Amino acid sequence: MTAAPPPATRLSVLIPFAIVTLIWGSTWLVIRGQLGVVPPGWSVCYRFSIAALTMLVYTRVRGEPIRLDARGWGFAAVLGLFQFCLNFNFIYRAEQHITSGLVAVVFALLLLPNALFGRLLLGHRLGRQLLVGSAVAIGGIALLFLHEARVDPHGPIQALTGIALTLGGTLAASVGNVMQGTRSAKRYPMMPMVAASMLLGALINGAFAWATYGPPVISPTPAYLAATLYLGMVASAVAFPLYYGVIRAIGPAKAAYSSVLVPVIAMALSTLFEGYRWSVLSMTGGALVIAGLLIALTERKPAR
Repeated sequence: MTAAPPPATRLSVLIPFAIVTLIWGSTWLVIRGQLGVVPPGWSVCYRFSIAALTMLVYTRVRGEPIRLDARGWGFAAVLGLFQFCLNFNFIYRAEQHITSGLVAVVFALLLLPNALFGRLLLGHRLGRQLLVGSAVAIGGIALLFLHEARVDPHGPIQALTGIALTLGGTLAASVGNVMQGTRSAKRYPMMPMVAASMLLGALINGAFAWATYGPPVISPTPAYLAATLYLGMVASAVAFPLYYGVIRAIGPAKAAYSSVLVPVIAMALSTLFEGYRWSVLSMTGGALVIAGLLIALTERKPAR
């Protein structure tokens, strides 16, 4: 008998992995279209309200009603807080300070906290190449910051603020990612759990937005509405269940390898639509980030 292929090379993992990478490569630019009239907190609330409604309809069609015990609802609330509230509130605010492509490049460091939290919470091992690659990627982030600080007329504060906010979103997202690798997550069906998490995340976002910005604000323009529908239905209701399925199959560190390809798509779109200007410094920094993540990627048995 021939040996079964490793989990990470099966089509059931590779296909959703590729779909998620393509979808999320475009979302960084689409988020930019939501900034302006509507405060970021309300945009995040609308996005996950649409995502939760989509997921609820889908689970009903599949005949999977949301029936969670008290522990399950508690798990869904924590996941909603970190993954669907803190993560995106940080990211939306980051894009008010730096370009969407640069946010995507910095967010690519998700691999590092995923691996570290996986080690602490799931007992996964950290390989030497992961640590070396992460150090190289952090050096690339430093060069990107230096480039932004030089070209931004407001000085280094804008770039530093944008990068700091992105790192905050990365840490919050990592907590949500690693939660999917726990035994607690695997006790519950995927779709009902994600639907409940998005629903609770939308409620938390709404409460936070009302407390910080006041009553709801909406922009009735076709561009804003289209962006919100795309981010809610495609980039959230479709992409997150696929991504969480990959995490449950191969672990949070390997699943985060999609972050190696997402910045390439995001930076290309940023160059085309946001007028991002490349310099020797920024190209070197971006190359180091990707190279560092690729070094980590070559670890034979990462996070296992």
